[in-house]
Amino acid sequence: MRAVVCSAFGDPSVLTSAEIAPPVVAPGRVLIRVRAAGVNFADQLLIAGKYQEKHEPPFVPGFEVAGEVLECGDGVEGFAPGDRVMAMPGVGGWAELAVADAADVLKIPDAMPFAEAAAFPVAYGTSHLGLLDRARLAPGEVLLVHGAAGGVGLTAVEVGKAAGALVIATAGGPDKLAVATRHGADHAIDYKSEDVRTRVKELTGGRGVDVVYDPVGGAIFDASLRCTAPDGRILVVGFASGTVPAPPANVLLVKNLTVIGYWWGAYRKLRPQAVRDSLFECLRWWEEGRLRPHVSQTLPLDRAAQALGLLKDRAATGKVVLIP
Repeated sequence: MRAVVCSAFGDPSVLTSAEIAPPVVAPGRVLIRVRAAGVNFADQLLIAGKYQEKHEPPFVPGFEVAGEVLECGDGVEGFAPGDRVMAMPGVGGWAELAVADAADVLKIPDAMPFAEAAAFPVAYGTSHLGLLDRARLAPGEVLLVHGAAGGVGLTAVEVGKAAGALVIATAGGPDKLAVATRHGADHAIDYKSEDVRTRVKELTGGRGVDVVYDPVGGAIFDASLRCTAPDGRILVVGFASGTVPAPPANVLLVKNLTVIGYWWGAYRKLRPQAVRDSLFECLRWWEEGRLRPHVSQTLPLDRAAQALGLLKDRAATGKVVLIP
């Protein structure tokens, strides 16, 4: 089969397209013909050897896929060849064929395009479980989403609106803010030309926000500390800025703030049923028209390095998807 192989840790240039042996269908696993594969910021960390979970080269990257079931291993129930599914193999997704544990496979609606399905589980799973479970976002609260036109940020805007929150989005430039607004943001702040703290205070009558969703870190995290309401919660999702913040404990104490560390991938092992329940609800919301995955670019499988470059350069909105 054709696959993208990471032969050594490094930047995206280490990726090559190669013919390799197809994966073995072990007990409890499902073999999938990949019709589309999602591209995530974490893939970049994985091939650089900087992700929370390391895989020694050579390996095939790719956290999420969508396609049709080809074969089920012994002990697998609930799936049959021909089923349309999304799956989270962890690695191995950037290939014509992929295998995943049955617990990490979900059937998708007949009307859901494969490209949307491949863009779905990591981003929506991260935002839904993070906001509703970890940050306890409640209807009527004010949610501030940073990087709101990016892969996870845009899903946080949609999930926040579906959960009944008022959503303030930040992004760099009017085009990206327009994307966030089309997907439900009530207010938009251009961090390139506006002071985030000042604008948030203006939009909330001086009170601040209840919950911050932050996949960016760096200076934007520092601004969040200054515009979060007392008893507010800051959900730390990632550090796309490249700078890991160090929150001053005195500010947390004075404002009774909670900073919540959140790595969605860990919950696939710690609380797998919670992850599945969260994704099932997201799929119901998709069928109800409350979630609208935004795939800004689709590229052939052998252009995986270019796809990662789009994320690194912040040239994409929503998700980028590879098509074998």
